[in-house]
Amino acid sequence: MANINKKESDFYQDYLRSTHRLGRLVSVITLILLVGAPFAIGAYLGAMPDLGAAARGFLAVGLVWTVSSVAEFLIYTPMLGAGGSYLAFITGNLINMKIPCAMTAREMVGAKTGTAENEVISTLSIATSSLVTILVLAVGVLLLTPLQPVLQSPVLRPAFDQVVPALFGALAYRYYRKDVTLALIPLAAMSALFILLPSLASSTSILIIPSGAIAIGLSYLKFRKTQQEARV
Repeated sequence: MANINKKESDFYQDYLRSTHRLGRLVSVITLILLVGAPFAIGAYLGAMPDLGAAARGFLAVGLVWTVSSVAEFLIYTPMLGAGGSYLAFITGNLINMKIPCAMTAREMVGAKTGTAENEVISTLSIATSSLVTILVLAVGVLLLTPLQPVLQSPVLRPAFDQVVPALFGALAYRYYRKDVTLALIPLAAMSALFILLPSLASSTSILIIPSGAIAIGLSYLKFRKTQQEARV
């Protein structure tokens, strides 16, 4: 049994090393392609952007998104594991799709954060989500022109405007019902904050930190109360 466990541990460590090696390589390639594409297109068309103006524009919003990026990395990486994190950050759309997909898959199989099972499940679920996204986008591009009259119909436009709230509401309900009080207090606090300061709507990624802190604090207080009641 000890030899089997050691073999499994060695295999898992080899898997992590290969995942990090491949993930870093693809991340560098992706970064080069993303940054290089505008310059390559500009050079080909003879319309290079004003680098000074681009730098000033980046500084206006870049600092905010830099903080947001660091916060998302610190929050999501422990949840997703190595393989899932590389896939999620390279393909994007974490909050809307990758995180809910990984959490749902993890809950279905009963895997816990930080385990080898969570590593595998997160990677498989995010990879599947990415492939489905690519397939749906490809079909959407092909059907964009034929469906344009339907998509621009004034009758359906109000429904399309509510797609994102409906999506988040459906995803959130399964977690809210586990502990309504724990879910509603952070939700009410963040809703009140956005109502009083609408300009913060563009900083939702940063506000994940205080809302998460509220949820963690409430969970800790509830845990302490349960422990005290158990002692009594």
